[in-house]
Amino acid sequence: MNKTPIIRPTEKDLRKILNEKILIMDGAMGTMIQQKKLVESDFRGDLFKNHESELKGNNDLLSITRPDVIKNIHRSYFEAGSDLVETNTFSSTSIAMADYHMEGIVHDLNVASAKLAREAADETMSAHPSRKCFVAGAIGPTNRTASLSPDVNDPSLRNVTFDELVESYYQQILGLVEGGVDILMPETTFDTLNLKAAIFAIENFFDTSGKRLPVILSITITDASGRTLSGQTTEACLNSIAHAKPLGVGLNCALGADAMRPYLQALSKNSDCFVHCYPNAGLPNPLAPTGYDEKPEDTAGSLFTFADEGLLNMAGGCCGTTPEHIHAISEKLSQAAPRDVSSTDPALRLSGLEDFTLKGESKSLIMVGERTNVTGSPRFRKLIESEDYEAALKVAKQQVENGANIIDVNFDAALLDGEACMTKFLNLVVSEPDISRVPIMIDSSKWSVIEAGLKVIQGKCIINSISLKEGTEAFKEQANLALRYGAAVVVMAFDEEGQAATLGDKVRICERAYKILVDEVGFPPHDIIFDPNVLTLATGMDEHNAYGVDFIEAVREIKKRCPHARTSGGISNVSFSFRGNNHVREAMHACFLYNA
Repeated sequence: MNKTPIIRPTEKDLRKILNEKILIMDGAMGTMIQQKKLVESDFRGDLFKNHESELKGNNDLLSITRPDVIKNIHRSYFEAGSDLVETNTFSSTSIAMADYHMEGIVHDLNVASAKLAREAADETMSAHPSRKCFVAGAIGPTNRTASLSPDVNDPSLRNVTFDELVESYYQQILGLVEGGVDILMPETTFDTLNLKAAIFAIENFFDTSGKRLPVILSITITDASGRTLSGQTTEACLNSIAHAKPLGVGLNCALGADAMRPYLQALSKNSDCFVHCYPNAGLPNPLAPTGYDEKPEDTAGSLFTFADEGLLNMAGGCCGTTPEHIHAISEKLSQAAPRDVSSTDPALRLSGLEDFTLKGESKSLIMVGERTNVTGSPRFRKLIESEDYEAALKVAKQQVENGANIIDVNFDAALLDGEACMTKFLNLVVSEPDISRVPIMIDSSKWSVIEAGLKVIQGKCIINSISLKEGTEAFKEQANLALRYGAAVVVMAFDEEGQAATLGDKVRICERAYKILVDEVGFPPHDIIFDPNVLTLATGMDEHNAYGVDFIEAVREIKKRCPHARTSGGISNVSFSFRGNNHVREAMHACFLYNA
């Protein structure tokens, strides 16, 4: 008798289900493995029986040495009501596997794990043709953090780089996709910079392979402070990762469901995609059979409350949850409607440790602190040249205390290694919550220095700046990279012919740049900030007399022609002819700002 061929579900099927019901995820893998009471030989198998180090506890390895165990766990979750299971690949990166000296098997491990989950899904659909079963490739956070120092005595130190994370994640993604996953799912994010590296790797894979898969992102709030381990609030983290345009975002691990409520509410309110929650089974309890204190009906009841409030599109369980928990969740949530997904208002959404959002209708004047700029502050330059970073940090902190909404950081000086200075200073800034709570503007005329900054900041930054100076293709290349890093951009009114000085040139160049960014690159218009060049008055040249008015009129016209874009300007330039005469300069600045 011929079997009916399995038709694997598509992203269209997935979206249809999410619009109709709350999708049920799976529960814990580690909890289920622990219940099997496996021994060292189970982890070694024949293939690794002579491996140099102990392997017990390397749960991902069981996809190769005990595939029967892993496949049966996947099967048990589908039988309990899961629509989606995650692969057994939480630690299947070269970085995490280095602890076991097993970096070389990462590709095979991810392929094997994905195939096991795929087989369990296909077998379930074969037995129940009306069901659609999905496989998400689990991409864990690794065992290293890109935003935090491993040495309390050296806060600038890191034990992993952004590029190392990208390469490690990329290897994992190749294996997961080859093995047949439907979804890519970076999860248990405790450091947003790690997650940004995963997103970067995913986009690299999409580009090189020509394939695109849905992406679901999952954040972990570590304690009652409502922050990730690296210090971000839920809203700040969401701003940092929105450029991934995920199918869904949500919370998992660390906390029981009840403690997640305020953070899930924040995600639901601010997300224009599907939202999930898969909590631990309450708090750890070594006397409980699963190691956690919540019974299936407890976890299911909490998640039903969230669903009843309109907060959920997907739900499941993390540490301590079992097929019994998932069955209870599936039964309980079958009575609830999924959360309505609506688009968010266009806004410039930035973040440091905290979110900074400038909504479309806002006319607030945003202050950018520029005293951490070696080209504009001789004092700051001397501090950096003498490597007095402690005093340099005080300059940054003072700007925030004095009301700066954003900190501009620039190291473009002849005697400085811009990339090294940018990396070290921003790594130190991360260790100072009083500074790092605000967004960073990474300022340089060298793209390599800008990239060095982007690779060490977990928040959503602003790049200062890009322009059409080197032509359209170079402009698009930098804009595409900015998009991949998740940064907003300052665009200077500058093209192949030079700096825009007149009203007409300012508007023409900015409108041209806007059309390229929005129509060709796909850049969000609300992440574009135009700088139409504040130029100096009172130079003695008649043709310069209209510079102030031209800037103000250019801003007005740019806002009409470039919807949702913002504008900025270096106000001190207007009075540069009167340097040394602070009274005159302050009066000019006040007059200029009043009219602007």
